[in-house]
Amino acid sequence: MSGLPKGTLETILVVDDNEGVLKTVVAILERAHFQVLSASSAAGAIHLAKQTEGKIHMLLSTVDMPLMSGPDLGQTLKQTRHDLHVMLMSEGTNGNLLVLNYGWAFIQKAHVPTKLVEMITYVLGSRDRSQLGGQEFDSRADDQHKAPAGTGGQDA
Repeated sequence: MSGLPKGTLETILVVDDNEGVLKTVVAILERAHFQVLSASSAAGAIHLAKQTEGKIHMLLSTVDMPLMSGPDLGQTLKQTRHDLHVMLMSEGTNGNLLVLNYGWAFIQKAHVPTKLVEMITYVLGSRDRSQLGGQEFDSRADDQHKAPAGTGGQDA
């Protein structure tokens, strides 16, 4: 992993219900010198966040989990940790549409080994654009009024 930016001991809370993905992501982040907390469920992540006195700089969570989704987990944690950055990941190709409603970063799990540290470093250094209540806004509803399918839904 030479050439990738190195962490400065920021704390990342990683949440994934797939044990293999969780172990891989934790190992990648630890090699990049991040402090890593991990949980295999949203409930476990909430408990861990409550028990952690220090700052948690970022939540890195899978989008789809039983009982509570990654976006809902992000909303829940941001109620008490307002400056928490949120980055979500998914195996599916349409997970980024849901995540964009929140203003959060998104990475496909297929790209995790090569892009994860680079993207986390970028997100940690950027302004937090997320807003509480993001789940109430659905950009897909706006897309039908903007542009025909295949044009990216952007106005010219």
